[in-house]
Amino acid sequence: MSRSPSTSTNRDLALVAVFAGIVAVLGLVPAVSAFGGAVPITAQSLGVMLAGAILGPRRGAMALVVFLALVALGLPLLAGGRGGLGVFAGPSVGYLIGFPVAAYAVGAFTYAMAAPYRLPWGLAANLIGGVVILNVLGIIGMMARADLTLSAATAAAAVYIPGDVVKAVVCAMVARGVHAAYPGLLPERRSRRTSEHADASA
Repeated sequence: MSRSPSTSTNRDLALVAVFAGIVAVLGLVPAVSAFGGAVPITAQSLGVMLAGAILGPRRGAMALVVFLALVALGLPLLAGGRGGLGVFAGPSVGYLIGFPVAAYAVGAFTYAMAAPYRLPWGLAANLIGGVVILNVLGIIGMMARADLTLSAATAAAAVYIPGDVVKAVVCAMVARGVHAAYPGLLPERRSRRTSEHADASA
């Protein structure tokens, strides 16, 4: 039985709200400023990857847009209890703007593989979207707001890479479990759908 448009919309909104909340909860994990870096290391990028890997590109990005809107309104949802428009003028602005972009990228790569969720492909999607793309945008933000050169900003971002890789692995394992429990989240492969349709028509 297919869901009505209103049911699907309500479900999408609920999922977006849940994952915006997950990113906010991950902000409760204490931030660490490694080696005096301008941008603290937080657990919230794990939530970014999870949003994309589980919800897909559109809903994943939407969850992070909602999260950032709440931050802009002044809610202290970022690690360390930060919030308000002022955080978008700081050196971490590239990472903040990169949250929905990275979630979209992770979701796009993850959903491109279709069901079933495969761990190597899922891990690759997390690394590309949640590590490479997010850190590239973070580097641009540090260059713009902290007056760092490209080499200095890249060196600063390199501090986060090992932790980001660990988060990518954790995300892939969690996403595999979620997609195994809720197989309808990922689209089916076209060849499989065509085969099933042909069998039904025979």
